[in-house]
Amino acid sequence: MKVVCLLGSPRSRGISATIAGRFMETAATLGAETRSFELNRLTYRGCQGCYACKKGLDRCVLTDDLAEVLGAVQEADVVVLASPVYYGDVTAQLKGFIDRTFSYLKPDYITNTQPSRLGPKELVFVLSQGHPDEAMFADIFPRYETFFKWMGFTQTRLIRACGYGPSTSDTVPAEILQQAEEAAREVVGR
Repeated sequence: MKVVCLLGSPRSRGISATIAGRFMETAATLGAETRSFELNRLTYRGCQGCYACKKGLDRCVLTDDLAEVLGAVQEADVVVLASPVYYGDVTAQLKGFIDRTFSYLKPDYITNTQPSRLGPKELVFVLSQGHPDEAMFADIFPRYETFFKWMGFTQTRLIRACGYGPSTSDTVPAEILQQAEEAAREVVGR
């Protein structure tokens, strides 16, 4: 099983990265082939809306650092997307990747019942936020979950840490790390 993790935080050792790291460590001990990309360390552009991926190419035409990431995600069985909440959404780094997933859509994606070239995959979404109120920003995961299910992700799950971040505490609570381990066991251990 191949597991690919995209770290959307600009903080290498931030809360979302730590949680995703625990998931990936556990998956590796269970025999998964794991690979992580720290998006903030890559140089890439957002989707150009050029439609080259719909007019003759089956991939994104841009040849920047994200090309390798898009290829790894396409080959993966499980994708982990990790991000802190910035201004009520995922970070710009992760959103840039999400926009580039437009290249996975088939030319007739609007009418095709199987719009994506990805095939079935599982998604683990890791979100951290400094605000302790779980009702705040609760709309983020459902919004992206709907999109990713349309893209071909058959199973999705959320690991969420509320009330933790640079302005509170960089210590990830043991129960959140335990959730990451359990999720890895459930996903990889099947």
